[in-house]
Amino acid sequence: MESLLADNTDLLITAFVFVAATAAAFGMMAVVRVRGAVKRRAAGIVGGGSLVESGGGRRSFRQTSLDAVQKLIDYTTKHYATLDDGNMKLLRHRLVQAGIFDPRAVGFFFLVRGTLAVGLAGLAFALLPTVMDASGSSYWGVVVVAGLAGYLTPSLVLDRIIKKRRDEYRSGFPDFMDLLVVCADAGLGMEGSLERVGRELADSYPALSQNIHITNLEIRAGRTLSEALEHFGDRLGLEEVRSFATLIQQSDELGSSITDALRVYSEDMRHKRLSLAEEKAYSLPVKLSVPLMICVFPVLFVVILLPVYVRVKMGAY
Repeated sequence: MESLLADNTDLLITAFVFVAATAAAFGMMAVVRVRGAVKRRAAGIVGGGSLVESGGGRRSFRQTSLDAVQKLIDYTTKHYATLDDGNMKLLRHRLVQAGIFDPRAVGFFFLVRGTLAVGLAGLAFALLPTVMDASGSSYWGVVVVAGLAGYLTPSLVLDRIIKKRRDEYRSGFPDFMDLLVVCADAGLGMEGSLERVGRELADSYPALSQNIHITNLEIRAGRTLSEALEHFGDRLGLEEVRSFATLIQQSDELGSSITDALRVYSEDMRHKRLSLAEEKAYSLPVKLSVPLMICVFPVLFVVILLPVYVRVKMGAY
């Protein structure tokens, strides 16, 4: 019996920690639930007692949990809102480029990152003793890797969202320029052209249309056209859009025709899109050479040389 206990010491410690953590969590939830019920009764909520007795206790516990999460998000947002270093500015800029404009997004990002890091590390700590030795260094290495994976996952997901939206911007910006030239030739002003083009692109490029609408709102709020287009380029994160904003600003300052400038820039964008397509087409044979050498050529060699090998072996005997 003593040898059996000695062999399963790590498993018993893990089970004890799990049971203790579960009991503590349920105890905290029970305390929060009781305090919420006391506060409702003290506030004199009409019908509160019948609501709890008729099954509203589950709904009240859900509401209490949501309120607790909301308070945690608000506290995290308030904490990180006071920070104004380069990393915070970069994170806010990345969130805007990903289409997340909620002011609480920074706090929610750090909250999700911390929760995933602790959760995955705790899950690995609890489940790994069933498949490997908990006393070895590899066990703690896997726990640390799980925590790092949870810590880095939100940033990787954010980068993927930004890349997907940037591909949409890059694909839709030449169409945006063409429609802008058409609207300018029809006699519309820059503000009216942006509003019209934003409506036309809503079905094909919803993210680009959303940013155009934000630009229109900034112009209506009192910002100049140059400032609104500059912010538009920062949100999209494309050099083409920043060049477009600089072009409009220079045309406005120099007094030249914005329509002619848009037409020239639209033709340049069209040639650039064609050049990118040709570049991808020319790089395709080089990219296909690797799977051909790895997958196709060995099979061809086997098909061609196997009959020769069989004949040689049969002739030898």
